[in-house]
Amino acid sequence: MRLKWWFVSSLTLCLCGIFIFIHTQAASTQAEKVAIIAHRGASGYEPEHTMQSYLAAVQQKADYLELDLHMSKDQQLVAIHDYKVDRTTNGTGYVKQYTVKQLQRLNAGKGSKKAVIPTLEEIFRTFGNRTNYYIETKSPHEYPGMEKELLTLMAKYNIHTDHVIVQSFSPESLKTVHRYRPTMKLIQLIRSKQTNMLTDQQFRQIKTYANGIGPNANTLTKPYVQKARSYDLDVHPYTVNDEKQMRTLIEWGVTGMFTNYPDRLYNVLHKE
Repeated sequence: MRLKWWFVSSLTLCLCGIFIFIHTQAASTQAEKVAIIAHRGASGYEPEHTMQSYLAAVQQKADYLELDLHMSKDQQLVAIHDYKVDRTTNGTGYVKQYTVKQLQRLNAGKGSKKAVIPTLEEIFRTFGNRTNYYIETKSPHEYPGMEKELLTLMAKYNIHTDHVIVQSFSPESLKTVHRYRPTMKLIQLIRSKQTNMLTDQQFRQIKTYANGIGPNANTLTKPYVQKARSYDLDVHPYTVNDEKQMRTLIEWGVTGMFTNYPDRLYNVLHKE
């Protein structure tokens, strides 16, 4: 009887160990597939969309630098999130009302820090193919030809297609990029109110031109992630700064996430 009890107990412990090992290995494999996307650079530490922020993100081992693009009055692509310069600089007015020289006279450094609004050309010149770029075409209807200018600068600085992901809320903008560069990886951004509302038909439509979706992390659900993945679409939620939420989203199966703190996500993925 004792022998039988010992055998059953040993077998149970062995099976539990195997289950834990398999579960741990599966979680580890999933974590390895999650891209660290530095939201406006390491913007939790440095002023957003500045060279300081991008350099910090690279040092924190981000996989991608996220760049929001607008066009200046003299038709140059610049990295800034808002339509207007008011929130992030000491200036006022719309980005498109300024030439690049005028934009770069503004202080984008918040408080005592000094920083300038960088052009996409300056960013490519600085980092080249040593990092990856996750580029959003902001309001392309406001800036006709911005997609072509992006591709022109990529060619000028020999930025490889596999180092760039382009995202947009505009399907038309993504389709324009797809027409010029069919192999470019594209992400359809999803507005907060639309998260969890996409139909099967909409998923199939997105799949015709894009490789994934970018939903709001705070309104995302596990079934929605699983549905998107069933269409072989990447899921890159924005913006995730809490480590507990990071772990939850990894468990749900997302393939990347935007964060203001790339080092936090790196630690969650590689040091736990």
